[in-house]
Amino acid sequence: MAGTISSFAQSEDAVVANKESKQQAKVTGLRYLCVHVLDLERSMKLYREILGFKLSEAEVLHGPGLEGMLVMKLKTDDLTIGLSVTAPEFMHTIGPVGNTNHNHFMLKVNDIKTIGDKLKEEGYALENENYARDKYTFFVGPNGEIIGLSSWD
Repeated sequence: MAGTISSFAQSEDAVVANKESKQQAKVTGLRYLCVHVLDLERSMKLYREILGFKLSEAEVLHGPGLEGMLVMKLKTDDLTIGLSVTAPEFMHTIGPVGNTNHNHFMLKVNDIKTIGDKLKEEGYALENENYARDKYTFFVGPNGEIIGLSSWD
């Protein structure tokens, strides 16, 4: 009987340790927000003059679906907002307002592999299948929201 109790206690400890391991993979903060710009002048006035963000850098992206897109990174304290402007020759690719394919928010996570694997198990399609190596991915949430996950340092 004592052997049975000891065996049960070890099994229970293993279950608790396994639960704790899964609970450790979590969101640790907000990395940034990205807003697709439809009106550059009004957007810059809002974010810089009214909300107090400062332009920290600007970058032109390259690649499929991103070619020529200008992303301006605005910062205040520990929050970065990216304002993205589609290149004029690709304006026709922008979806309806509210679903422009570049509006998203990026969450900082401490274990992207565990969280990415769990999302796939739950049926979510991940934009970047190499999320463990690349340390980021995107997926569409249940309400149509585009959510990014990043474990970048």
